[in-house]
Amino acid sequence: MPFLLGAINLAIFIASLIDIIRIPDDRVRYLPKMGWIIVVILLPFIGSLLWWVIGREYEQRSFPSPRFPQQMQQTAPQPQRPQPAPYRTTEQQLADLEREEYEAKLREELARRRKEREGE
Repeated sequence: MPFLLGAINLAIFIASLIDIIRIPDDRVRYLPKMGWIIVVILLPFIGSLLWWVIGREYEQRSFPSPRFPQQMQQTAPQPQRPQPAPYRTTEQQLADLEREEYEAKLREELARRRKEREGE
C-alpha cells in the first residue's frame, strides 16, 4: 500500500511539473512559473494539489448539450444599447475648444466689418 501512495504522489508531482512548464504564462495565477516550480518541488504533494486547484487558470469551454439542439441553447437576444460617444483625448477636446474660440473671433470680425461697410 505505501508503494501505491508513493507512485501516485510521484505521478502527480511529475504531471504538475510538466504542466507548469508547458502552460502559457498568461494562464498562471498568483505566482510566476518559477515560484510554482519551487513550491511543487519543496512540497511535492501539497504543492501539486495547490497548483491544480488555485495556480492554474482553466480555459472556458462550452460543450453542446445532447438534450437540446444548438438553436435552443442560444440565449434571448439582448436589447441594443446606445453606442457611447467616441472616446476623445484631452488634446482633441482642447483643439475643439480653440477652434470654437477662433471661429467666434472670426464671426465677430465679420460682423464688425459689415457694420463698417454699412456705415460708409
